[in-house]
Amino acid sequence: MTNIIRITLITVCLVACFEVASGHAQEQTTTDKNPSPELVGQLTKELSITPEQATGGAGALFGLAKTRLKPAEFSQVSKAVPGMDGLLNAAPKPKGGASALGSLSPSLPGKAGGLAQVAGSFKSLGLPPEMASKFVPVLTKFVESKGGANVGSLLAGVLK
Repeated sequence: MTNIIRITLITVCLVACFEVASGHAQEQTTTDKNPSPELVGQLTKELSITPEQATGGAGALFGLAKTRLKPAEFSQVSKAVPGMDGLLNAAPKPKGGASALGSLSPSLPGKAGGLAQVAGSFKSLGLPPEMASKFVPVLTKFVESKGGANVGSLLAGVLK
């Protein structure tokens, strides 16, 4: 009888340890796939897109902002966005290079014309290139709420 109790206790402990460990692994995977849950949640809700599209699109636009802002300015934006590195890493690499993207710019109306550099990334996410202009106000509002009006203005200014 004592051996049965020991085996049962060991089994219960092993199962509990496995559940805790797999829960942690699941949580880590979720964090890797969604580096900024609050921002991604806002994008998915307001734009009716998937979390993967929200993460990749935000990453593509923040990557564009990074190339257009001075390092100290982008640092301010980055500090306002939890999981910035994960978002940047989630941005799909455009296929066809910059020359293919440049040729798209006439077909992108108004504000989106300045966002032609991310057109390839948005297409590879299954989003139309003009969707980039719909991300901008959501990203700007989020950055403004976390980093202040000046930081939101920095981002808005380079994503025109």
